Amino acid sequence: MVSVTVIGAGVVGSTIAWELAAAGVRVRLIDARTPGDGATRASAGVLAPFIEGHPASPLRDLGRESLDRFDEFIARLRDDSRREIVYERSGTLEVALTMEQAERLAAASAALWRDGVEARWLPAAVLPDLEPQVSKSALGGLFIPMHGLVGVSSLTFAAVAAAQDRGTELVGEAGAVEVRAVPGGGVAVATATSVWESDLAVMAAGSWSSRIRVEGADPVPVKPIRGQLLQLRAEAGLLRRAIWGDAGYLVPWPDGSVLVGATVEDVGFDESSTQEARRALLDAATSLVPALKTADLADARAGLRPKSPDDLPLVGRSSAVPGLLYATGHYRNGVLLAPLTADLVRRLALDPSAEPRPALDPSRCGRL
Repeated sequence: MVSVTVIGAGVVGSTIAWELAAAGVRVRLIDARTPGDGATRASAGVLAPFIEGHPASPLRDLGRESLDRFDEFIARLRDDSRREIVYERSGTLEVALTMEQAERLAAASAALWRDGVEARWLPAAVLPDLEPQVSKSALGGLFIPMHGLVGVSSLTFAAVAAAQDRGTELVGEAGAVEVRAVPGGGVAVATATSVWESDLAVMAAGSWSSRIRVEGADPVPVKPIRGQLLQLRAEAGLLRRAIWGDAGYLVPWPDGSVLVGATVEDVGFDESSTQEARRALLDAATSLVPALKTADLADARAGLRPKSPDDLPLVGRSSAVPGLLYATGHYRNGVLLAPLTADLVRRLALDPSAEPRPALDPSRCGRL
């Protein structure tokens, strides 16, 4: 039986561990924290490749491919974990509050239709039919029905549970510090107190990948970008779907919570939340939905998103350490790309002849 050590128990590492375990691999999943307690915790779970990447791009194409897998992916994980996962394909509404935004969204609608994506430009008069609480100052909006949302914590915990049911060993308080080749074959993953050997290892440590030494390789070129997120307590049913604006987005949950995100801050490994960000996010929320002025602040979260030099993830084999696979650098798209990433890693781990996606090959970023 093939053995794999997966470094990192966020949404990417946890879903990889599950896919490998489901394929009959003996998996050890390690993290310095508990599962989902890093950037995953500060993710709103919006599944929206045509907002994050309106222009045609590799990122948009990858996002579309991964989104197309989500229904089957969630169904399998629900069955395997016997857990409920919040998941809806209720669409997104991107709101224009200025004429410039309206012109941009109308043009995006036309471009997306040409690419075969249903993307309806809605004039201001019909917005209340779709979202009654949207600001009356809105000039219109772009509705993309195929978009959706997923409860990231519920997804991550379900993946870990399903992986453990299939024999995966979960090791907490185990932050990797080094990955090196083992003479005769295999990979060693060292922490401050332990060394584990396995046939393969997967680097899925997000922003912390850059702090893990890989023998004979350049440092992993991912940069932490802080994203802050608010959780507001509002009336259940206030919003029907994720709403997007130039200054942020709103994601409603069945219990009435509304997640408001997210900042983009280059502050190193500082995971603190700030009053300045809270004010900016609250302003963004109330400009889109004025009724949120009376909502209570339930929580403020911050996470570090791993940004690669070209904003595309690094998914593929190491050229420096045989047996090491990279699955990091997903930046703001780790949740959206989780089904695709997990499948790509499974194929690379189990089929020596499998080719990496050229756009994702780690070798584009140096000797890795």
